[in-house]
Amino acid sequence: MARVETSANRPYHLVIFGASGFTGQFVVEEVARTVSEGPGGNLKWAVAGRSKQKLEKVLEQAAGVLNKPELRTEVDVIVADVGEPDSLAAMCKQAVIVLNCVGPYRFYGEPVVKACVENGAHHIDICGEPQFLEGMQLNYDSQAAENGVYVIGSCGFDSIPADMGVVFTRDQFRGTLTAVESFLTVSSGPDGGCIHDGTWQSAIYGFADSYKLRSLRRQFNHKPIPTVGAKLKRRGMLFYSDEIQQYTVPFMGSDPSVVKRTQRFLVEEHQATPVQYGAYAGIGGVWNIFKLMFAGMMFWFLVKFSFGRNLLIKYPEFFTFGLFSKAGPSRKQMEASSFQFALYGEGYTEGQDPSQGKPNNKIRTLVQGPECGYVATPIAMVQAALTILNEPAALPKKGGVYTPGAAFAKTTLIDRLNKHGIQFSVI
Repeated sequence: MARVETSANRPYHLVIFGASGFTGQFVVEEVARTVSEGPGGNLKWAVAGRSKQKLEKVLEQAAGVLNKPELRTEVDVIVADVGEPDSLAAMCKQAVIVLNCVGPYRFYGEPVVKACVENGAHHIDICGEPQFLEGMQLNYDSQAAENGVYVIGSCGFDSIPADMGVVFTRDQFRGTLTAVESFLTVSSGPDGGCIHDGTWQSAIYGFADSYKLRSLRRQFNHKPIPTVGAKLKRRGMLFYSDEIQQYTVPFMGSDPSVVKRTQRFLVEEHQATPVQYGAYAGIGGVWNIFKLMFAGMMFWFLVKFSFGRNLLIKYPEFFTFGLFSKAGPSRKQMEASSFQFALYGEGYTEGQDPSQGKPNNKIRTLVQGPECGYVATPIAMVQAALTILNEPAALPKKGGVYTPGAAFAKTTLIDRLNKHGIQFSVI
C-alpha cells in the first residue's frame, strides 16, 4: 500500500511545484478549495518554485479570488529550482505528493521525477507529451517500484477524460467491449477562447522530435497488444463526423498513446480484454477547414527547421489564428468555455464469442466539463492526488510509472470528478 501519511519530517500532503506558472496558479486555487477533502478533513500543503516573491503573489491572488485571506499566512512557500537538484531533493523529502506543473516537461520534467523517486514522494503531472511520459516509464518504472513511489503522468485534460472515459465505458458495457472512438468538441462564449502558448511549445518540440519517440518505443520491446473482435477502422485525416455533426480530424495529443499504455497494463496485469481506441476532435465548419489547412501547412514546413521553430514560438497568435496566445485566456473566457468528450463503444453481448462475427452491442458515454486547460485540468489533477491520499489500498499493489487508467481503475476517481463538475455518464 502507498505511503500517504504526513510526519514531522514530511509535513505536507501536497506540494505544488511551479505554482506561479500560468497553470500552476489555477492548481493553487483548486487545492485551496478542496482542503476539507484531505485525510481527516485537513489537507496540509505548500507551494514551490524558483521565486519566493512570485509564489507569495500567487497566494495573495488566490486569497482574493477565493475570499480566503488566511492563504497569505497559512500556506508555506518552498524555493526550489529544476536546475538545482539539492533544492528539488529538499522539496520532495517534505511532500507526500508533488504536483508538478512545470513544463514543457521534455525540458524541465525529468529532474523532478528523479528527485521524487529518489526521495520517496509520489509524482503527478499534467503532461501531454508522449515522449516524456513514455521516457519516464522506461527510465524510472523499476526504481519507483522498488521505492514504493507512484509516478502518474497526464493527470489533466490530457488524458483523464480519455483514459478514464474508456475505463468508465468498459465498466458500463454489458458484455465484452472491444473498441472505442472518442470525439472532442470544445465550446467558447462570446469572447472566444485560447490556450496558453506553453502547450503550443510542447507541440512544436514534440513534432520536431517525433523520430525520437519511435526510437524510444523500440526500447520497450513490447509484444503487440492482441486485437479482440472486429478490427477498428482508422478514419481519414479530415472527414465529416455524423456523430458530432461537424468536420473532424484525428486528435493530435497524447490521448491515444496514454490509452494504449493503460490497455497494455490491464491486459498484462489483470488479463483484461484490450480495447482498441481511436481519438478525434471536431473543428467546426468549412471556414475552419481553410484555417486549419493554412496553419497546418505552415506548421509542417517551419517545425523542421530551428529558425522556423523560433518563428512559431515567437508568434503563436499569428500562426494559430489566435488559438494559442502568450497571455493565455482571461477568466471571463474560461468561465464561458466547456468541453464534451463523446465516446462511442462497440463489442459483444455476454455469452457472445468476440472471435466470431461482427460486434452486436453498442454504447455511448459522455465526459463533459468546464474549460479544458485551466479549469478542468486543475480539478482532474487535484482529485487524482486526493484519490491517492484517501484510497491507497485501491491503487496498484506496487509503485511504478503509471497512466491514470492503470493507477485509478479500481478507485472512486470518477465519482470524485462527477462531484466537481467533470461528469461521466451513459447517453
